[in-house]
Amino acid sequence: MPGFSMDAAAEQRFNVNLSILFTELPLLERPAAAAAAGFTAVELWWPWTDSPDPGRAELDALRKAIEDAGVQLTGLNFYAGRLPGPDRGALSVPGEESARFRTNIDVAADFARSLGCTALNALYGNRVEGVDPAVQDELALENLVLAARAADRIGAVLLIEALNEPESPLYPLVSAPAAVAVVDRVNEATGLGNARFLMDLYHLSMNGEDLPSVIERYTDRTGHVQIADNPGRGAPGTGSLPLEELLGLLRKHGYEGWVGLEYKPGDLPSAAAFEWLPREARAAR
Repeated sequence: MPGFSMDAAAEQRFNVNLSILFTELPLLERPAAAAAAGFTAVELWWPWTDSPDPGRAELDALRKAIEDAGVQLTGLNFYAGRLPGPDRGALSVPGEESARFRTNIDVAADFARSLGCTALNALYGNRVEGVDPAVQDELALENLVLAARAADRIGAVLLIEALNEPESPLYPLVSAPAAVAVVDRVNEATGLGNARFLMDLYHLSMNGEDLPSVIERYTDRTGHVQIADNPGRGAPGTGSLPLEELLGLLRKHGYEGWVGLEYKPGDLPSAAAFEWLPREARAAR
């Protein structure tokens, strides 16, 4: 598998998404596995897909596992429904799912604060048959304003992500401009300025977007970057995306934040899916 050069890798700050990598292990064993692979930073989707508030015991157990592993939690999703699965967020879905999202806002924010995590990702949610999209967008803005205020309370940014239409056909934010427009609406509504774009290069490439142009236009609005190769959503080097070049372009345009490794390990154990990245470059600097 072709790898990043040491010079290029050393310019980045990588974290491992423990909701897509190391999933062959129980949740509480994944932080230590990431540490054993040489990483010092991790991120997570909301781990309890059926519960916006799993209770103190489960939260404390995960917090202890992260602390004991000696890794930093750098990103956390708010409750997003069944993910992985059919859901793509809850905040624009009227009724029970919206209520679950609101229940989760302070739970997720307080958990993030307890671990020094300063980025919270709020997935928008799918369109619902029979519901006016304008009604969903109004509900989404209400919930995103609440989430932005909770993020601000803990000194965090609120991330808003574009997904890809082939894999998420009911998700309305399937381009960088669509997601950035929501970022702008949230910032206008709150006056806080802490809503930011989550630039996932895999999703944007699946949408056929011009990635250098997206980077040039939106790096200054970007709060987090995630990568996987395309096709296949595998490790860098398993597809055809020039990820080393694209990350270099991001840095050229001023991005100094985290790069989340959000790819599938394929048939390998997760620990073997990092050969593209020199071990010396895995620990955050």
